[in-house]
Amino acid sequence: MLFRSTTEADLDRVTAFAVDEPVSWIPADRYLAELAEGMYRPEWTWIAEDSDKVVGRALWWGQSDSEHPIALDCLHVDPSVADRAAVAAGLLAAGHAAFEEQGAPKPPLYNLTLPNGWQDDEAIASAIAWRKEAALSAGLTDEVERLRLEWTPEIGVPESKGRLRFAEASDEEFLDVFRRIAVGSLDAETRRNVATMGADAAAREEMDFYLERPGKREWWRLAYTPDGAVAGLAIPSATPYNVNVGYLGVVPELRGQGYVDDVLAEITRIHAENGADLITATTDTTNAPMAAAFARAGYRNTQIRLIFSAPAD
Repeated sequence: MLFRSTTEADLDRVTAFAVDEPVSWIPADRYLAELAEGMYRPEWTWIAEDSDKVVGRALWWGQSDSEHPIALDCLHVDPSVADRAAVAAGLLAAGHAAFEEQGAPKPPLYNLTLPNGWQDDEAIASAIAWRKEAALSAGLTDEVERLRLEWTPEIGVPESKGRLRFAEASDEEFLDVFRRIAVGSLDAETRRNVATMGADAAAREEMDFYLERPGKREWWRLAYTPDGAVAGLAIPSATPYNVNVGYLGVVPELRGQGYVDDVLAEITRIHAENGADLITATTDTTNAPMAAAFARAGYRNTQIRLIFSAPAD
């Protein structure tokens, strides 16, 4: 079995590799379109060959200006392979080693998009099982399940209670609030980062992440109570595909008072006034208060995202 990245000469074989399982995968037309934009690249596309036959494929994705891949979008091994998990793990291990050699600070995460209630579907659960085994074998041992949510204009902008004032602020002010709201957060990634690197470094990493996203910095707002105290922050953001609810939070001493609804309403309002016809969002399935806030704002849960990533340390 040979694991290698592709060249332009492999393009026809890469795009001919179809997935017939009920999991998220990347069809040929999307791969070719995003290959042209640099979001998929030959060196981020890996195949497993057995006697010159392609029996496995891993497609890593990044933004057009990414130095390293961000996420594994599609992992598939031909059903004829006796041990699909082993071949998939070999693909991941080979790709991760190459990315590390090229300077990537950590392995890209593996993102699977699934329908709601996927655990009760035997075909989906079976398709996930060997992929999960491969991810764990390759060191992607942190597992998080997230709700994928959507807002569209017919839902209407959630009504603000008018208790908070929103204003632009400097990077230093935002960094301080990122640091404050990281403490006690129910978000799994934030908790993991705080535990491994401390609140200061976790806040800097979070803020840098959103500064690098396609969303505009001028959308960002700090939230203040009527007496001028900082209540939280609102980060409307974007992906290469659509605008989204990037990051929002309320400082620990003001949590539990419903301010999250005002912050989410502000993010939604900014995107809606800019003409958005779709706003997406995600939150951990274990973060019940945030999921409830999205529901109150009219956001619909459309999918589940199962994410495997390397431990933060």
